[in-house]
Amino acid sequence: MTALVEIEGLTKRFGSFTAVDRLSFTVARGEVLGFLGPNGAGKSTTMRMLAGFMEPTEGTARIMGHDVRRDGLAARRELGFLPEGAPTYPDMTVSGFLSFAAAVRGYSGREREIRVASAMDLTGLEGVRLQPVETLSKGFKRRVGLAQALLHDPPVLILDEPTDGLDPNQKHEVRTLIGRMAPHKAIIVSTHILEEVDAVCTRAIIIASGRIVADATPAALARMHPSGKLDEVFRALTHPPATQAAA
Repeated sequence: MTALVEIEGLTKRFGSFTAVDRLSFTVARGEVLGFLGPNGAGKSTTMRMLAGFMEPTEGTARIMGHDVRRDGLAARRELGFLPEGAPTYPDMTVSGFLSFAAAVRGYSGREREIRVASAMDLTGLEGVRLQPVETLSKGFKRRVGLAQALLHDPPVLILDEPTDGLDPNQKHEVRTLIGRMAPHKAIIVSTHILEEVDAVCTRAIIIASGRIVADATPAALARMHPSGKLDEVFRALTHPPATQAAA
């Protein structure tokens, strides 16, 4: 499989604190990678470096062969990014915001209309298209953020907590959408919902203190604990016993 995302020795330091410590991995077309870790493990920092929002201290990251530092604009053209919080312009309507985002991506006229309509259809936003974003529920705001990430049909998606704030039916819809897109894209999903890993991910990486502590399929990860439960594996890998940690 062709790697669409390549990370080699990616590191981010803030003064004497190392948030991300020499991460190396690839994500191929057709893979949905669950990116897991406790709060403060370095997940969001890693994704922000990949998306060009934060400069790495060391190491390299490439999207579709484009280095995010040396060729950042080309890398971002190949990327759809749903950040934590999905920032928008709250006074814009849903369709107005998505039209603006499409224009920033370089689309105009009929092509822009088609892109916006398609993104709204994929994310179930047609019914609220004329509402100001600030009037939407948390779940619908999250869908607007996902829609802007899908506007240009990118080959690489980085989704930070894509189902945060959604009700069970909406979560199912988003997971189904990710599954439909998966064969044609490389998708990284950061989530704290372990059932989501089982539902949509073909592979999972667990990080703790900025380092990879596991990289396997969800089924293989589950077999790492006698209970066969992902949450027990996650707890054991990210919160080792005091005696083990001291060793």
